[in-house]
Amino acid sequence: MSPKKSILTGDRPTGPLHLGHYVGSLANRVRLQEEYKTFILIADIQALTDNFDHPEILKENTLQVMLDYLAIGLDPERVTFVLQSLVPEIHELAVHYLNMVTLARAFRNPTVKAEIQEKRERNGGSSIFGADMDIPLGFLIYPIHQAADITAFDADLVPVGEDQLPMIEQTREIVRKINNLYGEGTLKEPEPMVGSFGRLPGTDGKAKMSKSLGNCIYLKDSAKEVETKVRGMFTDPKRIRADIPGTVEGNPVFIYHDAFNPNTEEIEDFKRRYREGKVGDVEVKKSLMRAINAFLEPMRERRARWEGRLDDVEALLMEHTARARQTSRAVLNRVRGAMGLKALK
Repeated sequence: MSPKKSILTGDRPTGPLHLGHYVGSLANRVRLQEEYKTFILIADIQALTDNFDHPEILKENTLQVMLDYLAIGLDPERVTFVLQSLVPEIHELAVHYLNMVTLARAFRNPTVKAEIQEKRERNGGSSIFGADMDIPLGFLIYPIHQAADITAFDADLVPVGEDQLPMIEQTREIVRKINNLYGEGTLKEPEPMVGSFGRLPGTDGKAKMSKSLGNCIYLKDSAKEVETKVRGMFTDPKRIRADIPGTVEGNPVFIYHDAFNPNTEEIEDFKRRYREGKVGDVEVKKSLMRAINAFLEPMRERRARWEGRLDDVEALLMEHTARARQTSRAVLNRVRGAMGLKALK
């Protein structure tokens, strides 16, 4: 029997995970954990690009992300959780990879460009000589560090959201360059795996659910919090009365119904009546509240059980990280050997 293929995926601990994370990547992780050797990385070092002046918040955020992982059904007997800051092999690989990427290529990464533009707008600047001067260099190079995360565990597949595809492509470029310079097979070239649903919009109708925009429904939200957020959810702005025909396509309320309401017959009935002006937003949103809360309730129950064992959660992460280093050390020594450097003991 051939060995299982490997998956590496993870998140920066910048706060609790939300429904956008679930449809983009988390659902695939749960579904594939029995089929693949799975590494789930908590990228706390990369999170410092936004929190270098308040590193103390990372410990709490890391714990919250671990609780989210356990709540969605990731099984500690089937997956390996990894705390990035405790795997020095990743950081040495990142240093080697920096030599494989030009400054121009780093700036061309579409995800980085979009996030830099967000930072420019928040900081009131518009050019590389204005607000960009306040952006840490660590932020610009985090995709290269992400390539080290992926390759350190010989990942065959990387479940990601659509917005992360440029990161995977940059990883593949680095792998090809390393293999071309130092020998084929030095590193494994990964493939991305995108969730079948694509990107989930924010509750305010923005294209992306984002913590910084405050338009998220979190996996840890209570039933009441979900109801409040759905009640205020953006819908068809042209529809000021229930008897006015409305637009379903691109309407966040219906996108969420498609994602989380298993009653397809009810969804199709809502869509038909909405287009005909025969159903109000209140009725459609109340159904969505019920659907999302039914979806989240098993997660709330699992989370509550683990919240009563926080010491065990932390010990679990430490134990898994130590185990994961066996793989990362082997990969780093393979790269060092190909480069003519001595292996680490």
